[in-house]
Amino acid sequence: MGKLDGQVALISGAARGQGEAQARLFAKEGAAVALGDVLEEDGQRVAESINDTGGQAMFQKLDVTEVSSWQSMVEETVVQFGRLDVVINNAGIARVKLIEESTLEEYLEVIRINQVGVWLGMQAAIPALKEAGGGCIINTSSTAGLEGYSGLGAYVSSKFAVRGMTKVAAQELGRYNIRVNSVHPGPIDTPMIRDPQIARRDTDDFGLSAPIPRVGHVDEVAAMMLFIAADATYSTGSEFVIDGGVTAGSMIARAND
Repeated sequence: MGKLDGQVALISGAARGQGEAQARLFAKEGAAVALGDVLEEDGQRVAESINDTGGQAMFQKLDVTEVSSWQSMVEETVVQFGRLDVVINNAGIARVKLIEESTLEEYLEVIRINQVGVWLGMQAAIPALKEAGGGCIINTSSTAGLEGYSGLGAYVSSKFAVRGMTKVAAQELGRYNIRVNSVHPGPIDTPMIRDPQIARRDTDDFGLSAPIPRVGHVDEVAAMMLFIAADATYSTGSEFVIDGGVTAGSMIARAND
């Protein structure tokens, strides 16, 4: 028996990184998974791999900035699997640039994907979740939705917005038995963090100043997502932080140093 037997989960940004790990874990726990991403070749590969190992998966190209793309994604998920129970808004990008040096278009590129994409995903999924009698929306924010980081003005703006709209959606949808929560990963070993623009030093350096002195793994974030979807049945409008203690405070000195 899996924790998600009989349920259907739609995951954006599922072609690699955190989204791929979530899709694989949810399928392992019995859910049928719909993978959406602009990376078609990678997304098809992941879906086929899940199906080849006994799971149920489909892939469809999803541009999270487009209303019609989201509508088509939700509709096809329901056609293929009969219902929709869990939505994970996972797609996102980061750009490193000082506010003074940024253009409006560079700022809006991040906002459209990270912020508007989440808003559109929730909006498109609500009717299907209501039809299923309730469900769960999980919005991927970041520790950048809890505190600021120099050079990441657009990213921080978008992730704070995700945190806020999650709380609004939780208030609006609770009466329909739809829970809405945000997840706030810290440094996680993904293609995003290894982008030369972001990873200007060895990836492991990102986590060395945290109480747990390492970067996190995508499987650890997936486990958090599973807990929220399957077990955290009285949590909504909440922030689930998975950051190795990065936001616990500054480590000025250690007792054993």
